[in-house]
Amino acid sequence: MDNLITLVNKIQRACTALGDHGEESALPTLWDSLPSIAVVGGQSSGKSSVLESVVGKDFLPRGSGIVTRRPLVLQLHKIQEGKEYAEFMHLPRKRFNDFAAVRKEISDETDRETGRSKAISTVPIHLSIFSPNDGQPESIVQDIENMVRSYIEKPNCIILAISPANQDLATSDAIKISREVDPRGDRTFGVLTKIDLMDKGTDAVDILEGKSYKLRYPWIGVVNRSQADINKSVDMIAARRREHEYFKNSPEYGHLTDRMGSEYLGKVLSKHLETVIKSRIPGLQSLISKTISELEAELTRLGKPIANDAGGKLYTTMEISRAFDQIFKEHLDGVRPGGDKIYGVFDNQLPAGLKRLQFDKHLSMDNVRKLITEADGYQPHLIAPEQGYRRLIESCLVTIRGPAEAAVDAIHGILKELVQKSIRNAAIQSLERMRDESRRATLQLVDMECCYLTVEFFRKLPQDAEKGGNPTHSIFDRYSDTYLRRIGSTVLSYVNMVCASLRHSIPKSVVYCQVREAKRSLLDYFFAELGKKEIKQLSSLLDEDPAVMQRRTNLAKRLELYRSAQSEIEMVAWDK
Repeated sequence: MDNLITLVNKIQRACTALGDHGEESALPTLWDSLPSIAVVGGQSSGKSSVLESVVGKDFLPRGSGIVTRRPLVLQLHKIQEGKEYAEFMHLPRKRFNDFAAVRKEISDETDRETGRSKAISTVPIHLSIFSPNDGQPESIVQDIENMVRSYIEKPNCIILAISPANQDLATSDAIKISREVDPRGDRTFGVLTKIDLMDKGTDAVDILEGKSYKLRYPWIGVVNRSQADINKSVDMIAARRREHEYFKNSPEYGHLTDRMGSEYLGKVLSKHLETVIKSRIPGLQSLISKTISELEAELTRLGKPIANDAGGKLYTTMEISRAFDQIFKEHLDGVRPGGDKIYGVFDNQLPAGLKRLQFDKHLSMDNVRKLITEADGYQPHLIAPEQGYRRLIESCLVTIRGPAEAAVDAIHGILKELVQKSIRNAAIQSLERMRDESRRATLQLVDMECCYLTVEFFRKLPQDAEKGGNPTHSIFDRYSDTYLRRIGSTVLSYVNMVCASLRHSIPKSVVYCQVREAKRSLLDYFFAELGKKEIKQLSSLLDEDPAVMQRRTNLAKRLELYRSAQSEIEMVAWDK
């Protein structure tokens, strides 16, 4: 069976290891792609003995009760009513109502006898369970059948149907359920046990020769060890030798010796398994390669694990900062979406805000008269109301601060949207500093227009004297509606000129103080802040969702196991 052991071990070792990670995976698909052997048969038909004979090892527990490091002799007692409880022989008069405590006492009593060296003891533990139930549900037969069927109905399952020769095959549970799930018999191997225990004058020759109860693959007869052999520790080699002698010297089965016995059964199964498994290798390789690619992609998306030492944490933080800085710049430069919103503020929001200011209301006749007369004070102006002009212009321009400040805040909001959540706090602190600087610089543009008027604008205006007017006309003529209306029109023209200029200069100030500064110095700000952090503070910056950390660990383990499986299966493929 060397070929079978080599092939199956290489594949199944990887497959079974994949089940250790404790989460969903492609394992069921991978495992189901491999053939398996299910040994089915009625009670005491010889299933355990056949399985041990095929494997060549005496490994299955035997005896009454459950066999662990000490035999457990279990007695079930049915009581009429009341709660279930348990009693140990070594603890008389003590009842256990909690069966978790029963499990613990079994473990503790085992350690008291064998110590903690995991040694074996033949001294049994006697346990009695008292219950109003008989220990098995009424549906036990159906439950067992359903369990068996869940395995053997899989198309990759090879069915080893065990039937005792001293019972009527017409009533064989193994044959019945095998034919239900494998009507053509493509994956059913019939094994006839207890041939040596048949009544005198009867034999199983017709069955073994395929004349009755014919299967696709010929029946194979075996002679298992008796209970006496097991008690005497007769090993498998001696048992197989005696089995071979039985068939060779039997007048009924001598001509069938070459295809009878446990050793022959093992060879048949080995050859069949090798053929089936090798045919599955290309599909297995494809499935594993696909899964490896998916795992690698997800691990890349999750990023590298965070280091534990101070240097590693600092390096990780700086790498995150650099990655963020690059992505942030790509958003602003148009490589990634988001930067276009900044232009939208300059091209739509700011002009619309300026347009909504409605300077004509500020320059109503009543307001112009009010400000002009207030500016003149006790001394009326001589030629032109310069102070009145200043107050009118300032009262208009100061309203531009609102749209200008709104533009600064809008750009700040856009920049915050582009900030990665992982280092959001540090980035926003820096952006807020830039916003404040931008607000100061932008509002200074407005204030500068208020505090110093463009003289050339007014010098170009026609003067009253040039039009033939009299500069010495009365004070009442100077506050006439026509005169004030012309002042209001002049101020409106000047304010519109300033607005046109600010519409271009405000975006420049915002980009210079916020957008350009964010691109240029955001990373420097991060590094400067990192230099002030202690190791605990760095750790807090790198705090990661435990679920993400666990996910990364599980994925890494799965990836390692799948790569191991891939390597093992490729070795098998090359050996073909």
